[in-house]
Amino acid sequence: MKSVSKKTIPAEPVHSLPADLRKVLFADPEARAKWEDITPLARNEWICWVISVKKPETRKQHVERVRTELKEGMRRPCCWPGCPHR
Repeated sequence: MKSVSKKTIPAEPVHSLPADLRKVLFADPEARAKWEDITPLARNEWICWVISVKKPETRKQHVERVRTELKEGMRRPCCWPGCPHR
């Protein structure tokens, strides 16, 4: 009988929380509460979405969008295929 391999989902994000995103989230209690309410996998997707851009100005926009979109109730980045590092 063949053994079935089990895939596991890490309990914590693959990516560490970058300093710029941490600063924005911790400066806004509502955004921080929303961040703490989403799953580790969802957090990882937001982090990957922020760090995946090349231009500093685009990254700054992404960081700000994480803050505002979390507060609007979004739990994952919209219209993005997801973190390729999962």
